[in-house]
Amino acid sequence: MQQQELSGPSTIPDLLRRAASQQPQRHALRINGDHLTYEDLDKLSNQISLALQEVRVVKGDRVGLFAHKSLALVAAIYGVMKAGAAYVPINPEAPASQVERIIDACQIEHVVSDQRLIDRLPPALANSLSGIGWDSPKARTWSDVSGLPAVATQTELSGEDLAYILYTSGSTGQPKGIVHSHRSALAFAVSAAEIYGLTPDDRLTNHAPLHFDLSTFDLFAGASVGATTVIVPLTHSRLPASLSQLLESESITVLYSVPFAQIQLLQRGALEQRDLSALRWVVFAGEAFPTKDLRALMGALPQARFSNIYGPTETNGCTYYHVDSLPEDDSEFIPIGYPLPETEVLIVDPNDQPVDEGVVGELLVHGPTQMVGYWEQADLNQECIYVRADDTGETAFYRTGDLASQHSNGLLRLAGRKDRQIKTRGYRVELDEVEAAVLSHPSVQEAAVYAVPDGQGSLVIEAAVVIEADSTDSAELSGHLSKLLPRYALPGSIHLRASFPRTSTGKVDRRALESSAASERGSA
Repeated sequence: MQQQELSGPSTIPDLLRRAASQQPQRHALRINGDHLTYEDLDKLSNQISLALQEVRVVKGDRVGLFAHKSLALVAAIYGVMKAGAAYVPINPEAPASQVERIIDACQIEHVVSDQRLIDRLPPALANSLSGIGWDSPKARTWSDVSGLPAVATQTELSGEDLAYILYTSGSTGQPKGIVHSHRSALAFAVSAAEIYGLTPDDRLTNHAPLHFDLSTFDLFAGASVGATTVIVPLTHSRLPASLSQLLESESITVLYSVPFAQIQLLQRGALEQRDLSALRWVVFAGEAFPTKDLRALMGALPQARFSNIYGPTETNGCTYYHVDSLPEDDSEFIPIGYPLPETEVLIVDPNDQPVDEGVVGELLVHGPTQMVGYWEQADLNQECIYVRADDTGETAFYRTGDLASQHSNGLLRLAGRKDRQIKTRGYRVELDEVEAAVLSHPSVQEAAVYAVPDGQGSLVIEAAVVIEADSTDSAELSGHLSKLLPRYALPGSIHLRASFPRTSTGKVDRRALESSAASERGSA
């Protein structure tokens, strides 16, 4: 085991063992004033691994994590992997039907949960599962786990073995199981730690839910250098002022979350009352950060550097951009930056031919952080991969579905989604460009733009917006947009909303928003 540590980690549990060996008493995890040292975390995950093996978890199994974030649940992540299995985090607030679909699709037979949540499952399903966290002949309680030896018994693993499967929120269709190996997870953790210069003295937030890929940065990049990760409880994540108080009291140095959460922190987090001088990096991902809001947040936190990580869950993350300056035009988004180490990008036209410098095309990515594939979806795996064959062999690129351009210095800029490009009245329109124009209005806090059938064989554009209270109306917004967009790209309707529905990962739930607008049209 010691020889493996000296030669460098090859799996995610190796990161934990190395940190436990090098700095056993440093806090690995903190939540609500409680903590686990790296030595504690290593031992508890060993006990969980043994408990899982006692209920017949074997290498290659998928183990569901169906519980709210806690010290024990993070230990279970490592325990599952030490048992040779892949962990599958399931949103504990998801509808029972979605939970059941994931358990069925991923053929999960073992779950880490608790009595309260297990009771939410249909009895037939709950009775068929074994695992940890509830009182059942087929399960081990947490008190059972604490009585087990804390010795290392990890199943033999390699970088090619599965580490975790993340299910998408399903906001644009049926959830897909995205499979990552230890190799791809480790590659992202190590790259992220290097890019942001993480050290053992850093204190990171785990703001994202475990079923969201942002959580792998918090946990694994932190563990790769022996840093401390502070788990953000659900109550804090939903109350911006409480979150900012946590950032202050825990002397957080690296905050990583979606733009929406950071905008909420800006608007309702009482930042002017906090001492956040320890905060050195504010990192965001998951969706575009409106330039006007980012400008305001950078002004409120002048001591911190800001950075964007771009990449679908399928790639963990594949590009980064340190925001040293912002565009003067608030309708322009910041770039997505430069590829991660050992990552190659291609930008191609509809015929998969490379486009010229500065020309927009679909962004394809190949690199060490790339997923293994979609769980049990061979057709989808084939659709999402482009294979380039040349003298050096074959290289498999992931089709992101995003439109982008690359410029002379290698800088990448997004230009919207491939499936967000429509034709209306014979004109081609990028809905993301319309959305950026809507967001540029100073009174608009959030915006979502979508297309709906007009009943005459074409599409019309609609927008939904959240505005500052009584600050503007639809007519004024239309006038603002008429100065920025051609007539054919103007939204035919602008719906004012008090708030937007959101997915469990904090993104705008566009399906729910469009369904609501459709209902309004039907009742009009």
